[in-house]
Amino acid sequence: MAEFFSTGFGTLILVALQCLLVLGFVMISLLFLVYGDRKIWAAVQMRRGPNVVGAFGLLQSVADALKYVVKEIVVPAGADKTVFMLAPLTSFVLAVLAWAVIPFNDNWVLSDINVAVLFVFAVSSLEVYGVIMGGWASNSKYPFLGSLRSAAQMISYEVSIGLVIIGIIISTGSLNFGDIVAAQEGNLGLLNWYWLPHFPMVFLFFISCLAETNRPPFDLPEAESELVAGYQVEYSSTPFLLFMAGEYIAIFLMCALISLLFFGGWLSPIPFIPDSPLWMVAKMGFFFFLFAMVKAIVPRYRYDQLMRLGWKVFLPLSLAWVFIVAFLAKFEVFGGFWARWAIGA
Repeated sequence: MAEFFSTGFGTLILVALQCLLVLGFVMISLLFLVYGDRKIWAAVQMRRGPNVVGAFGLLQSVADALKYVVKEIVVPAGADKTVFMLAPLTSFVLAVLAWAVIPFNDNWVLSDINVAVLFVFAVSSLEVYGVIMGGWASNSKYPFLGSLRSAAQMISYEVSIGLVIIGIIISTGSLNFGDIVAAQEGNLGLLNWYWLPHFPMVFLFFISCLAETNRPPFDLPEAESELVAGYQVEYSSTPFLLFMAGEYIAIFLMCALISLLFFGGWLSPIPFIPDSPLWMVAKMGFFFFLFAMVKAIVPRYRYDQLMRLGWKVFLPLSLAWVFIVAFLAKFEVFGGFWARWAIGA
């Protein structure tokens, strides 16, 4: 068996199996994310949520997906049919593609490249094209306005996210996620993680992720009260499902980035408990819970408030933080010193 996988064809089969494993994890997680999202909203609103299809309503997400798949695909008569169908596919494929460089444990990654952070940032930046294509190809004013909003919003908050990530890169000296997690290792457990030295940026990064993925309170591109569901109003059946799946996969990716950049990835928060990929999954689940809670309890922003927050508050703060981190890095504040100072050691 080992000899077979050492051949060119065997290596190709092995890589394909690894890709299917990651894709399977993402797609199965997607079903539970939608279910958990709806259950959390229901709990906040004091109702039951999905509870009929399957035990505790666990199969409700599967039933909804099947419903979308078997429904008829309706394409508006005036739409650009080629671009109209490519748009949701683009959003979905790009959202999945970014997982190629996300590690779940030491060396548990499809592609362990030295510029993994740059790769994720580049792919996530391209996701806006799916939204723009969908809004433009629909040949309707409401989807077009929604796509314009999304382009401005995602570009605005990508700047802040990029500057926060630059601070992490300066602290670590690497663009590889494995190196970033390794830099957070230590005998002090969670006190070694970057949430402590980069504490102000944790909140800024989390809020920017909400805006980057069009999540409430920043779901302005699909604001029902203003744009009748925005850029995806003309979509139905499987194309609409691909848009929705791409959005949730992008949200889960942001949860993974928060876990890797600030909270140690697969590292255990307790020194005497071993590190495990289960810690990585648990942290991602916790941050998705925070995403769902924000949607349930925070009212929607106005668009002018959204843009003012991004350009006049987050951009200056994140830019100033890059200078602060660059200055403190000369004194080796990161890499364990902060944790030792925090406990007075």
